[in-house]
Amino acid sequence: MTNKRSFKVSPLIIWVSSIFLGMLSSVPKIAEHHFNTKEAVVNAAVTAIFALVVWYYNIYTLPTYSRKDIYKGISLTRLMGSLVFGMAVMLLLAFIQQLLISTLSFGPVMLMIEVRGILINLMFYMFLHLLYQNYHNQRVSIELERSKSDNLGAQYELLKQQINPHFLFNSLNTLKTMIEVNDKQSVDFVLKLSEFYRFTLESRKLDLVHLSEELDIISAYMFLLKARFEEGIRMKNDIPARYYDSMIPPFTLQLLIENCVKHNVVSLEEPLEIRLYAEKDYIVIENDLQPKMDPAETSLHVGLNNVHERYIHLLDKDIVVEETDKIFKVKLPVIYEYTDH
Repeated sequence: MTNKRSFKVSPLIIWVSSIFLGMLSSVPKIAEHHFNTKEAVVNAAVTAIFALVVWYYNIYTLPTYSRKDIYKGISLTRLMGSLVFGMAVMLLLAFIQQLLISTLSFGPVMLMIEVRGILINLMFYMFLHLLYQNYHNQRVSIELERSKSDNLGAQYELLKQQINPHFLFNSLNTLKTMIEVNDKQSVDFVLKLSEFYRFTLESRKLDLVHLSEELDIISAYMFLLKARFEEGIRMKNDIPARYYDSMIPPFTLQLLIENCVKHNVVSLEEPLEIRLYAEKDYIVIENDLQPKMDPAETSLHVGLNNVHERYIHLLDKDIVVEETDKIFKVKLPVIYEYTDH
């Protein structure tokens, strides 16, 4: 019942419309040559009272939100019940009117009043039914949008949790090798690794960070990759400084660089070139296309899908992926700081 009671029709509308119908029903009486004030007033009062009773009866008998018949159109059972109730009320009011104005002929008056009552009842019933159904359709739409928003939010949190799940293990293996060969850069490697994961913890609850922060963490990330691949991987950053205050989902560039490494050959003989630059309203990450021969390594694009879903969730905009025989690039829409997210 709670859902039904949340639907309300303004009492002002109910009373004003009832009084208006009462006055309207007396217009023919006023237009008569022998105008009878008492008869016109009683007629208006009877119609207004009937309209009020029918208003509240139809509102009270509205179906609950959980009932399925609200979506099946007009309920004939409820309509017939409303008409029978209205006829009974009008019969009582007609009897009272006959007592107040004894000069009226009961038969013709009764027929006129009942027809008028049925028309008023039908009008109110149809109006309330359409209004009530529209009200609940809006409620359903709002609930669906809220559920969709909650679902997208949950999916987005899950996407953020998927970031670099295996990178730590690869980094620890690299560090182990560096320590075994007494590599002098092992200390720097530990510092960069701690910096990388500090940023991971700090940005875990953030939807967006400044591009400048993302580039700082990419610098640390590339140091870790170079410790593993040496000169087998290179990155050039040509993004103009004016874009540094724009926003980007955290670890977007890291995911895309990781995607480059995962799906391309990285070796001293065939170095992987990665380039960052701006193109109109896009930040572009581009790499030479030198795919691995193992199809299992190239079929899954988890990182790319992750970035795609995050931009859809945040901006309702898609990233642009372009591929030729030699180049693979991903274009990320620029998110300006003043954009309403």
